[in-house]
Amino acid sequence: MAAGPRATADTAPAVGAGEVEGEHIKPFTPEKAKEIIMSLQQPAIFCNMAVDWPAQHWTAEHLSEVLHGKQIRFRMGMKRTDTAPQFETTCGYVEATLEEFLTWNCDRSPLSGPFRDYDHSKFWAYADYKYFVSLFDDKTDIFEGVIWSDFGFPGRNGRESTLWIGSMGAHTPCHLDSYGCNLVFQVQGRKRWHLFPPEDTPFLYPTRIPYEESSVFSKINVVNPDLKRFPRFCKARRHMVTLNPGQVLFVPRHWWHYVESIDPVTVSINSWIELVEETSHEVNCRYLNRAVSALFDYYRTSKVVEIQALRTNREHMKKEGLNVHNHMEMEQTGGQDLSLGVVKQEAASLFGPDLVPVILTSEELPSKTGSIFEGDGKDFVGEDGEHSGKLHCTKRQRMMSKSEDAIVEQNASNSNMAPSQTLISTDDLLDCLLNPQVTRIVAQLLIQGRSLWF
Repeated sequence: MAAGPRATADTAPAVGAGEVEGEHIKPFTPEKAKEIIMSLQQPAIFCNMAVDWPAQHWTAEHLSEVLHGKQIRFRMGMKRTDTAPQFETTCGYVEATLEEFLTWNCDRSPLSGPFRDYDHSKFWAYADYKYFVSLFDDKTDIFEGVIWSDFGFPGRNGRESTLWIGSMGAHTPCHLDSYGCNLVFQVQGRKRWHLFPPEDTPFLYPTRIPYEESSVFSKINVVNPDLKRFPRFCKARRHMVTLNPGQVLFVPRHWWHYVESIDPVTVSINSWIELVEETSHEVNCRYLNRAVSALFDYYRTSKVVEIQALRTNREHMKKEGLNVHNHMEMEQTGGQDLSLGVVKQEAASLFGPDLVPVILTSEELPSKTGSIFEGDGKDFVGEDGEHSGKLHCTKRQRMMSKSEDAIVEQNASNSNMAPSQTLISTDDLLDCLLNPQVTRIVAQLLIQGRSLWF
């Protein structure tokens, strides 16, 4: 994906009042950059935001001199193209210096030393998740080379960062981080990112790895998937981008990502940031009471419209012949909350040469077998010869029809009386969470594809 040119003294806009000639002009102020990050719902690349960072000029050779013989743990994986992911628990590990790594990486497989058992033509090496505070514990001045405060996080620098150094082919299996978002500064070489939105989690076959509490991994090798074993992956929406030196990638919370080094040596710096501000239980209850109050107003003013919407939705599902899964999928991809649509529209207006969105790739992987969620309009024949595909769909529709009728009748019977407006307490919350009646109603609302808006 093409990115805008770097903002240097030669390419910066004309100097205005109060600006020093030759000073780097950044496209976003720290306040604006943070506002963008807080509103973005998709990955995006910031350009021209790190042109004056000292880390911009770092290389693996320079870092080797700074670390001066310090031992680093490298993860060793095989350069292969099979369908199984190379999880951290299945890789080998060596303790080596950056200098030893660079020597090995020049295709000079040593007869002795830490890399002696790893043929460079068959293996890659990755120094990943290396925390600055541990790696540079006696050289803290280097922390100032990374200036995350430019993105609206005052005081944040290399101290809150991790360093990643790898050879060509080094990669992280597809996973999502269970907390926070990512800011990734590419220092040397290029990395290719494959990203998938959180809504695609069911298609990525999530799994846990022992002793890894901060990440959820996919069972799939997303660059060479076994579609016969994992057919739902055909539904996953891949966003792919190549991150170049000097660019900063923003990865929103819970976006899946597979990252691979595509140059002989790559250096990148990551920082995990928790954007969600925690609120007290008292404040949460206050918000909940406001929401319930709004729901009461809805009951009094929109009951007839609500009932009609339920019936219209049911008729629409019958007409289109949709099953429950496809209806929910449609709501996920095309029927998002209106407020989210407004946020996306506002974020889209910010995109330009200095903020490049990571878009859905048009590249489609070949399918060994059709997705189990893809329908060709044909019936399926069971072992007894009975046409079962459309029959099951019809049964589901009848069951949903009865369920919706019951809800409509219940709503109609209660349409003349709104619930009493009493404040919700902690005990009320616990009762709701444990009440099977509440669970049943929530399940029905989910099946209807969140048809009620309030």
